[in-house]
Amino acid sequence: MAHNKPNPDDRSDNVEKLQSMIHHTIENMEEAEAAMEFSSAEDRAQIEAKNERRRDAIDGFRSEIKDEAHSRKDS
Repeated sequence: MAHNKPNPDDRSDNVEKLQSMIHHTIENMEEAEAAMEFSSAEDRAQIEAKNERRRDAIDGFRSEIKDEAHSRKDS
């Protein structure tokens, strides 16, 4: 039986990945807002709720970037 070893914890590109995630999330929000023009009231409410969750996610990504910056400074 083969024993799998966990991959090493390589966090060197976390900030770049988080920035990319922020960028894509903002693009998704903008596309959703554009789609609201052609949506029913019910769909607009769902889009607004989803975009609010996206804003919360972006806040979390930005917080993680700050944590990464602090951990790099401490290293």
